Amino acid sequence: MASVTVRGWALCTVSLLNFAFVFISGADFIRFLSFRAIYHNITGETTLCQDSIPWSVALRDSSVLRSLLVDVGLLALFTTQHSLLARSPVKQAIQSVLGPLNRTAYCFTTALALQILMRYWQPVTDAPCLWSVRHAPWSIWFPLLCFSLHFLCWAIIFSILMIFDYPELLGIKQVYYECLGLGDPLSHKSPRAQRLLSHLRHPVCLELGVVLWLLPALSLDRLLLAGTLSAYLALAHSLDKQDLAYLCIQLKSKMQLLTEPHRGSDDRSVRDNSSHKEK
Repeated sequence: MASVTVRGWALCTVSLLNFAFVFISGADFIRFLSFRAIYHNITGETTLCQDSIPWSVALRDSSVLRSLLVDVGLLALFTTQHSLLARSPVKQAIQSVLGPLNRTAYCFTTALALQILMRYWQPVTDAPCLWSVRHAPWSIWFPLLCFSLHFLCWAIIFSILMIFDYPELLGIKQVYYECLGLGDPLSHKSPRAQRLLSHLRHPVCLELGVVLWLLPALSLDRLLLAGTLSAYLALAHSLDKQDLAYLCIQLKSKMQLLTEPHRGSDDRSVRDNSSHKEK
């Protein structure tokens, strides 16, 4: 019994440490995607591109090509990790070794790949921007608009992750269920929910697309980042009409749950008023 308890505490500790690392990586990813480009555009502290340099000259510049090559390698590292560890044979092999920490290992390696990508990402500053808003008054108002929409999109993304069972997504619930002897949390979900999760693990494509592309200035390295991640998101899911119907049913049920407390309070107030009138 003591060994089981020690094993349970060890699994919980590893899972919680992984949650902290993923949370920090998520915060860094928000800064990397949203705040850096928008902030620099407002303050003008860092030159994101050189519009005076022709494209024909920029694309032959060795520093530009070197930066793009490094960025392509970093994106290849992330997409390879995210795809390889999601394949069934690899998942089964990791499951046989790590057991309930399978999902934890996947999230940890994803956060680690993101940290490497953000740490060694090479901005391309010696090439022109594809677009750049620099004329007043839009040079101030458009970055503020981008900031507001980015904030809204990230809020929606985190809300969706909470609705889609965030503890299970990060591997926390797998460890909790293992300690209680309940098995895999996915086995307790309905077949339609399991089918949906097998087709799309985290449905944040539209919001992340807005964050990737809606910027005051689009540099060459940002084009590479946005294009690669957008293509990966488009190719990674396989949703169909059955999944869409299930999502609509779940959304309707969630809305009913949100409105029922108000209905209950209204019904109680009506009954109180009627009883008061009878008295």
